[in-house]
Amino acid sequence: MAALDGVEAALTFASGMGAITTTIMALLKSGDHIVAQRDIYGGATKFLSQWLPKMGIETTFVDTTEYEQHARAVRPNTKLLYLESPTNPVLRVVDFKKVTALARQHGLLSMIDATFGTPINQHPAQFGIDLVMHSGTKYLGGHTDLICGLVGGRGELIDKIRSTRTTLGNCMDPHASWMLVRGLKTLALRVARQNESALRIAEFLAGHAKIQRVHYPCLKSQPQYAVAREQLRGSGGMVSFEVEGSGQDAKRVSEAMRLFTLTPSLGGVESLVCIPVLT
Repeated sequence: MAALDGVEAALTFASGMGAITTTIMALLKSGDHIVAQRDIYGGATKFLSQWLPKMGIETTFVDTTEYEQHARAVRPNTKLLYLESPTNPVLRVVDFKKVTALARQHGLLSMIDATFGTPINQHPAQFGIDLVMHSGTKYLGGHTDLICGLVGGRGELIDKIRSTRTTLGNCMDPHASWMLVRGLKTLALRVARQNESALRIAEFLAGHAKIQRVHYPCLKSQPQYAVAREQLRGSGGMVSFEVEGSGQDAKRVSEAMRLFTLTPSLGGVESLVCIPVLT
């Protein structure tokens, strides 16, 4: 994974959330402050907003692509810029050049959840992101039969995180490690096909009369298309879209699908559909 992400070292964890929580607890202390995007994975939001305050660590949430908000939120005690790109579920793309410039200006660590991007489609570390995190449960495992997380970055940061992981016991078990290696052998092939299939589906949806909006970074109609083309080799296997009508109409559409199974997951070889607000 360190080789795939282009970093010095990497660690595995028992889950994606285990990777996030262990990393933050390893590198921050009571009195520190975090600036984080609003549209990030729900478990990360809950940890940042409900659990870290119990440890004396506060988080300010900002709009993902409003970089002036990021800058205004930085305090003297800010230590971490927490990012996700592409985001879950509307696939916004963070401008890595802008956020790394902000982190350098204020001496902040930057950490990104790069699960949706995968190390096949993007390399945040090349732009200066300090820590790259993946939920290996998704694309890296690739067969919906594995739960794990990974974090990669500079050697001295990974050493600190390793020590905390050992204390908390948040380690990946040997059989899961074997399954992750199995999944990585086909990662590039799977992601290439998922890129191709998802783009065709996004283009179809974009031309459908009853679809109000499609979110997929490599569609030319997307407001962040230029940034996506610069940073991404492909947009991945996730497409989100909004249908005409109400939430009940969206529910009917998802339940009427035949090729896509109604279930909350991603990254495997199956075609799945879900309504995020209901999962």
